[in-house]
Amino acid sequence: MAVRFSKILQTSTTGKMPTTSANTWTEGFNCAAGTIEYMMLRGDILFGADPIAAGSASCMLDTMRIIINGEVVHDFRAGYESVNAGAYGYFLNSIGGSSYEVTSGTTTREWYWAIPLGRTYQNTEVIRIETVVGWAATDSSATPTSGTLEWWVKYNDSTQTTTTVCPSTSFTHAAALEQVIVKVPQNAPNGSVVSAILVQNDSASDGLNSQGIRINALSDYGLEAQMIRFLNGDMANGIQYHNGTANTAQTFFAQLPGISLIPCYGLAGGDITLQVDSSEVTTRTYTPILTANVGSREAQTVRQTQAQPVNTAKAILSSGVQ
Repeated sequence: MAVRFSKILQTSTTGKMPTTSANTWTEGFNCAAGTIEYMMLRGDILFGADPIAAGSASCMLDTMRIIINGEVVHDFRAGYESVNAGAYGYFLNSIGGSSYEVTSGTTTREWYWAIPLGRTYQNTEVIRIETVVGWAATDSSATPTSGTLEWWVKYNDSTQTTTTVCPSTSFTHAAALEQVIVKVPQNAPNGSVVSAILVQNDSASDGLNSQGIRINALSDYGLEAQMIRFLNGDMANGIQYHNGTANTAQTFFAQLPGISLIPCYGLAGGDITLQVDSSEVTTRTYTPILTANVGSREAQTVRQTQAQPVNTAKAILSSGVQ
């Protein structure tokens, strides 16, 4: 097969949807093996009121965790609950995924989140996927009344890269220049490199002094917050989202305060050392995004790892007179 789409789950249970208090939706399901380009979560929900006034549907997402055959392949946690361009939508659009929303609704929200994975599973007929979606609280009176949530898989044999979103490293900063070690897991697919680091503050503030953030392996100088936005394309109105009004166009921003993606140009070799010049006492998270060539490591079936040697000739001799 070349490209194939498969719907692997659909639910109309309102208890699994975002509502006026934070909640967690956990779901597990089986799907066919193959090369998974991305998983997509589609939501089409009617709320009792606008769930995020002036904000996109991804503002309702606190955490997204995807586990395939026991391996954590995607682990996102929002630093704070943004009120316009959601952190998760920004993140997906920055790493080669997609976060789009139909613009014609306010109480009816229809969104599409394509989560890049690039995983190949060829040696098994069925794979197991576990998803954990942490919803943030919606605005008051925005209780879901009807709608659906759907998980889809896009299979694509021409997918070229594996994308792993690793668990984040958190660091409690003083108002000072400090060293931060971003942990990079060593059990990622062979050949994985750090393509970017997502930096999130715990509020809508960059909170950086003039020395900004320096990645020791890339520069002798720190990058200010706006220079990071120049390098990653945010400054060129690179942030797209639906502003929660019944219009016919997307809204574009040049920055999302407190959140930025730093390109790392394929750093390899282990943990990443940063120098961070914080202007405030705060807690930031640093999430490494790893990429590798598809096929660097395929899933393996259950197999034996110990041999039992059998030698008939030796057995014959050992049974005779020594």
